[in-house]
Amino acid sequence: MSSENKIQEMQILEQNLQNFLLQKQAFNMELIETQEAAKEIEKSGDEVFKIIGQLMLKSDKLKIKEELKNKEKIIELRLKSIEKQENSLTEKLDILREELTKNFKK
Repeated sequence: MSSENKIQEMQILEQNLQNFLLQKQAFNMELIETQEAAKEIEKSGDEVFKIIGQLMLKSDKLKIKEELKNKEKIIELRLKSIEKQENSLTEKLDILREELTKNFKK
């Protein structure tokens, strides 16, 4: 692979890495919101409400707690997946950088 091709591949990998970082940030924010909602449910009385579209409906507290717990698990799985992909891209980028550095030193 030529140095030019390696540079192009590196740019693509860096863009992909940037996309993963943005996704990771969004999921981290969603996870925090979900965890905060779960804390508020614990503090609340028996009467809880859920926003669906433009409506606020009275909901079952246990059902909401279960939904939040499941949502948290799904987000955590997505974050783990993104982190694996992020690590893989980082390794590939490191290898390409090292190869390019060797080529330019020649």
